[in-house]
Amino acid sequence: MRLILIILLPLPAFLSAQINPAAVTIARDSFGVPHIFAKTDPEVSYGLAWAHAEDDFNSLQRVALPAKALMGRVYGMDGVAGDYAFALFRCREITEEKWHTLSPEFIRLITGYVQGLNDYAAKHPEEVLHKDLFPLTLKEYIASSVLALTVFNGGDRALAAIYGNKVSPVIDYDKKGSNAIAIHPSKTTSGEAFLAINAHQPNEGPEAFYEAHVSSEEGWNALGGLLAGGPCILHGVNEHLGWAHTVNYCDRVDVFQLQMNPKNNDQYLFDGAWVELEKKKVRLQIKGVPIPVSRDLFWSKYGATMKNDQGVFAIRLGANMEIRALEQWYKMNRAKNFTQFYEAISMQGLSMFNIMYADRYDTIFYINNALMPVRNPSPEYNWRKTVQGNTSATLWTSFRGIKELPQYVNPGSGYLYNTNHSSFSATSPAYNLKQGSFPPQDSWDSNQNNRSMRFQELMPEGKIDFKTFYKIKFDRQLPAQLHYLYGVDTLFLMKPADYPAFDTLLRNLQGWDKRGDADSKGAGAFLMVYEIVSAAYRGKDPQTLTRKECEQVLEKVKQTMIKNYGSTDLRLGDMQKLVRGEKSLPAPGLPDLLAPEWSVAQKDLTRKITGGDAYVAMVRFPKNGLPVIETVNTYGASSKPGSPHFDDQVPLFLNQQTKPMTLDKVKVLATAKRVYHPGE
Repeated sequence: MRLILIILLPLPAFLSAQINPAAVTIARDSFGVPHIFAKTDPEVSYGLAWAHAEDDFNSLQRVALPAKALMGRVYGMDGVAGDYAFALFRCREITEEKWHTLSPEFIRLITGYVQGLNDYAAKHPEEVLHKDLFPLTLKEYIASSVLALTVFNGGDRALAAIYGNKVSPVIDYDKKGSNAIAIHPSKTTSGEAFLAINAHQPNEGPEAFYEAHVSSEEGWNALGGLLAGGPCILHGVNEHLGWAHTVNYCDRVDVFQLQMNPKNNDQYLFDGAWVELEKKKVRLQIKGVPIPVSRDLFWSKYGATMKNDQGVFAIRLGANMEIRALEQWYKMNRAKNFTQFYEAISMQGLSMFNIMYADRYDTIFYINNALMPVRNPSPEYNWRKTVQGNTSATLWTSFRGIKELPQYVNPGSGYLYNTNHSSFSATSPAYNLKQGSFPPQDSWDSNQNNRSMRFQELMPEGKIDFKTFYKIKFDRQLPAQLHYLYGVDTLFLMKPADYPAFDTLLRNLQGWDKRGDADSKGAGAFLMVYEIVSAAYRGKDPQTLTRKECEQVLEKVKQTMIKNYGSTDLRLGDMQKLVRGEKSLPAPGLPDLLAPEWSVAQKDLTRKITGGDAYVAMVRFPKNGLPVIETVNTYGASSKPGSPHFDDQVPLFLNQQTKPMTLDKVKVLATAKRVYHPGE
């Protein structure tokens, strides 16, 4: 009854009051990055929504479409899965159920943000993807964030595995990755804390980083990167501190197999009794299909449930039990010291992501953050596989507290780092946590990767200056010993004289310095080896290829390079390009470098960079004054062809250079290229 009353009652006047765009100032700097100023936080968030819509309204809409079951109607078969997932994971229902957990301050913030989106849509109807999308409501907006976090947490992979009759897939670590590094002032030559903010994301679309600066007279002043739909900075820096995220691969999702009644396939056994599956239908409308497609949706005590040829399976994860992720980020934005920052993350609204932290007050910090289920520790249950779904013994109902998660504060080594690898290798060996101190059923990742091993090679024992810190982040060298999922070390032992058909390839590979430079022939050969091995062995257990398997790979590489390029003697940049509009430039980078890139084949047979280093922010924290910030994004501030900021950061990005940024309002306004109010 209480929830019903909350839903029905009108919003208080201070929440429903309309924002006057004239109260919001957007200042665009020389690179088109928006700096948004206003008296209140909601006004600033309004301006953030407006500025982001000016630059990439399409991506903002794509995030919101599933909340109104419009993905299929806009994108046809390519989009309808989003509508189905939104309904299956009950994103709307969990939003209604948990709405009362959101604070008035946060609702006030997103009221401004959603009004900004709606106002932009009303003023630019020609850009709206579907006439039924706007106006967007607050609850639809939050529900869309629930789906986004469910997907980020792996709900989509579990759904796809069940749909494809493969319920125990091998996690594909290839290509994805992020870096975060924090250096304590005691470890730096200048006595400043250093922070590297560097998530590796797609270059385009809703998951690409958008850079902005938000500043209100209520004490909110932050700069950094956000994804489509973010009402605040998702990782970045404020006047006092900064934080970075990397994706963590701990076990946050469980798949349960239900034991079904042989006489009734809509009943499952639970603690000795037959229980009816909750069942309803969803009508999926698909562009180009005149009649809606009806699909059954099932729900069990374990959560979202699906039937396939193997049986009936349920997906359970914390991401679709929680709606406060954006509110936690907002509190992190406003934190003024480590105590306040830790209080913000202690709300545990954010269901995933490693968090790396540094501040001006001599604190560095790292936590492997997750809504980690408190699972039954019995060896009877293998939580990394499909779990029995017929007993309350496997139905977890709570999560580890924040203090139970792997974390470090000011280790004696003076530094912390994460490259999507094990949190038990986050600093120098003497100060690392012991994995045995944590429950094995939590399945915290213990893997290393090329980036983690290369960082260990580069990190000096003594103090470090900012120039060296910068070089580490932008390093394009693989470690001495490769650490890819599928080992190809045998290739480097094969004598070219014994394999005349592969002479050029083997000589280029074996003469390679293992750097991912655009002009490197060894890097060109290795990229093709990597892509072919990844495609051929994806889904299989990690392994090192035999000599015979390497011969087969080399034959495929040779055929592909001859067919596509007419030669096997190619530089990396001959094949791999950074493409933006009409520009196509030779691009460096390989998967799992500290400065990585990944690419996909195009119709013209070149390989287009689709993700990698993405947004980079390098931060120094002097004891006095504002942080010193340098950033670069892959392309530019705008996703609209024809804008001067569509590709103006490309030269910086390719040359691993950064641009200075500031939190100083006076400096921003003094040097801004355009200052205006939304709608002008």
